[in-house]
Amino acid sequence: MDSIILGGTAQQYATLDLKMANRHGLIAGATGTGKTVTLQVLTEQFSAQGVPVFLVDVKGDLSGLACAGSAHPKITERLNTIGLSHHHFAAAPVVFWDVFGKLGQPIRATVSDIGPLLLANLLELNDTQTGVLYACFKVADENGLLMLDLDDLKAMLKFVSEQAGSLQGQYGNISSASVGAIMRRLLILEEQGIAAFLGEPALDLNDMLSCDLSGRGLVNIFNVSQLIHRSPKLYATILLWLLSEVFEALPEVGDLAKPKFALFFDEAHLLFAGAPKALVEKIEQIVRLIRSKAVGVFFITQSPLDIPSNIAGQLGLKIQHALRGFSAKDRKTITAVADNFRANPAFDSASVIAELGMGEALISTLDAQGRPTQVARCLIAPPMSRIGPASDEEREEQMCRSPHRQKYSQSINRESAYELLAKTAATTMPENQQDTTPAHSSRTRQRQGIAESFFKSVTRAIGSQIGRQLVRGVLGSLFKK
Repeated sequence: MDSIILGGTAQQYATLDLKMANRHGLIAGATGTGKTVTLQVLTEQFSAQGVPVFLVDVKGDLSGLACAGSAHPKITERLNTIGLSHHHFAAAPVVFWDVFGKLGQPIRATVSDIGPLLLANLLELNDTQTGVLYACFKVADENGLLMLDLDDLKAMLKFVSEQAGSLQGQYGNISSASVGAIMRRLLILEEQGIAAFLGEPALDLNDMLSCDLSGRGLVNIFNVSQLIHRSPKLYATILLWLLSEVFEALPEVGDLAKPKFALFFDEAHLLFAGAPKALVEKIEQIVRLIRSKAVGVFFITQSPLDIPSNIAGQLGLKIQHALRGFSAKDRKTITAVADNFRANPAFDSASVIAELGMGEALISTLDAQGRPTQVARCLIAPPMSRIGPASDEEREEQMCRSPHRQKYSQSINRESAYELLAKTAATTMPENQQDTTPAHSSRTRQRQGIAESFFKSVTRAIGSQIGRQLVRGVLGSLFKK
């Protein structure tokens, strides 16, 4: 089978050609119009075709993918209307993930993995503070020093602040005020839970990019029901970091018969809200280029206008659920959304968008030549798994069966920036603290010499222990090839 069935009418199916699934997609619509079930159906179909999936569970509803569905009169009616005689109820091979480790196995990254670009956006730094953060990462990277957790980042910030005079010629001015501002923002993020995310063992993408013994792609469900309320910026940062990791890790393969990985990002507007232009442009670049790595990226949001136009223009699959035209602004939005479809002479898209029922959508895909098809009004197919959340007992059972449970269950704290800087400072400073109290100008030169000597000693010690200079990719994450 070279396509997946999204839904349809009594006359025809609405299908997505698997060869076109790396052209990305969009699921949009107002709250309560059926976006979650549509996401569930797409996920199941990809998994059944051997495509691993990553998706975000905002409300906890998608945990039902781990359980087989059951017969219901409304489901039977929908199946008969569309003509899906081969439908069967089954659970998907699910792995649960959760930053806090309560509703899934922990998902972690190191500070060095995230990089300065995403971290500066997360901390909402101004240009001057961003420059200081970049300098901090640059010093660490050029000496092969990994920053794994918050303690490491704080230690590096303190180090570059104390050695600002020695660093100024190469890295520019590093003011204590800017470092202090970054430290204060880190304290706020600690309250929001970032410490649970930063550290090791860091996520190994290979643990997501795999199939079960029957050849079905793993369904990686990232529960963010707590995270998205505590820190929407951290939520967005984690998704952008994962997108960057996938882009940097996977090789170029061109167009394959089916994608190697499918990513579904819910509440997609948060990825771009308040992001600087430079970051949005880099996201656009990744979305454009990642298709050659056989990866499909699908955004879920209430309005398609939440997605920047340069990214929206790259989305081949469009599934539009109902939008409500309660105000003049709402009606303008509906008109703008309708204009993005290839018109169907059988109906007016703008009128239909406002009257779609729950589980009904306008769908446009790409044909074999990559051209948008005429928009069609369709019923979404019922999922094979349960509509609604799994019970606590069912989730716990699934978590216990996770093939990666032991690998990620306990955090580790190996020697890194914090320990190395403390150790090197302890062995280096005493021999340089002789002060014969000469004239004022001599004292000034001597203090500068001490600082420079200390800085060089530290960086030599660090470099000898860790290795070569680190290299970063498009979004600033570590380039690991």
